[in-house]
Amino acid sequence: MCKSLVWKEENKKIICSTPVFEVGERLCRSPDNKVRTYTVLDTHDWAIVIPALDTKSGLQFVMVRQWRHGARELSLEFPGGVFKNDEDSAAAALRELREETGYKAGKITKLGKFNPNPAIMSNTVHFFLCEELVKGSQELDDDEYVEVVNVPWEEVFYGLGKAPYIHALMGTAMALYIGNKKPELP
Repeated sequence: MCKSLVWKEENKKIICSTPVFEVGERLCRSPDNKVRTYTVLDTHDWAIVIPALDTKSGLQFVMVRQWRHGARELSLEFPGGVFKNDEDSAAAALRELREETGYKAGKITKLGKFNPNPAIMSNTVHFFLCEELVKGSQELDDDEYVEVVNVPWEEVFYGLGKAPYIHALMGTAMALYIGNKKPELP
């Protein structure tokens, strides 16, 4: 580790608390001994699931279409969500898959984890590949409205960064999928 770049947190306080995250203020000492205040969003970790479904017409991803309030538009994305309390990352992924799509997975593989924005966020997002899917019924939260859509994987890959594939973490998920599965790109 490069110790000449490490900051020391001396104090922190919550300045705003919401049901989704807390806004914290952190008093930090720089490597050259200057004290500054930084704002950080503290929230639970998230899980994002890539549900891969083998069909007669080829590999498809089970995705969810939902309204995103920040973007003020519909997004087509992999299912996922926030961990509940001290929930294990794989358990959170399987729960989110079941709740949002109704599918259960016979096989789950952790692909990796990232900090979604280390400049201002303290949490980690965990990415999983779920295979050997079995259809069941959705168990949506009371404020969740989603449409389940099966999409050929190539359409998702080439659609990233364009509507309706607007969620930035989809690119990370897809990169992890391709790095793990090494599919032939059409």
